[in-house]
Amino acid sequence: MKLLSFAMDGRESWGAVVGDRVADLGRALPQYPSLADFVGSADFARRDALAAGEKPGPKLADITFLPVIPRPEKIICAVRNYLDHHNEAVAFGMKREITEFPPIFLRVWRSQVAHNAPVVRPKVSDNLDWEGELAVVIGKGGRHIPEAAAFDHVAGYSIYNDVSVRDWQRHAQQIASGKNFVGTGPFGPWLVTPDEIGDPTKLRLETRVNGKVEQKSDTSMLIFSIPRLINYCSTIFDLVPGDVIATGTPAGVGFTRKPPEFLKPGDVVEVEIENIGVLRNPVVDE
Repeated sequence: MKLLSFAMDGRESWGAVVGDRVADLGRALPQYPSLADFVGSADFARRDALAAGEKPGPKLADITFLPVIPRPEKIICAVRNYLDHHNEAVAFGMKREITEFPPIFLRVWRSQVAHNAPVVRPKVSDNLDWEGELAVVIGKGGRHIPEAAAFDHVAGYSIYNDVSVRDWQRHAQQIASGKNFVGTGPFGPWLVTPDEIGDPTKLRLETRVNGKVEQKSDTSMLIFSIPRLINYCSTIFDLVPGDVIATGTPAGVGFTRKPPEFLKPGDVVEVEIENIGVLRNPVVDE
């Protein structure tokens, strides 16, 4: 099942994708004000029956997409978590080693934008770079989650584009300043439940800029697996329903090119992940 958050006629809601339409489950199930509330509920196990009992509503073409989880408590992002990206960073001249523990940082929800919404190049930089990523959405919260049980805590998978302001990212050893600009976190278009994903460790990922393929890899290249990331993050945080883990980006980012290539106004970025779909965003200036 595909689940999404959307806005229409000045109202935010969430629902299930049914063909080219949306079943407005937010209206049908007012006890769950958001998709995050629903994925953490006992009714999430009944999602197919609930969606089947709701008449499809507006067309996808007529809604305004919202980030899949518009206001997650936490967006946890893995750093250099693809072996091919690690190798390209080292070849570029960065002194990096594969660490014992997953390097992570936090992104704030106000930096997020939805499918079809513009990515904003900030007025203080022209070093805007793409990073297509598989996103994991937590359904069942917990602490100290063992790796063997980690997939039981996953509500579904989506696409993240961890767009980075590279020069600001390098202001200090902590990279979060270049990862949290307003309008730089595309997340969408929807969440796909695990039963429709297949094996999440073998999903093809491709990032295109103006139709040109810039990144092409698959999730078998992850250094730290999804269960390891969930285990590690849940050791630090109380994971709660709706939390997002962006699992890292593969090789093919712009800053490692010679000369570097960065996003500019008028560009269109698409991230496609097998069995999920395409996250599309135009680029504009602040």
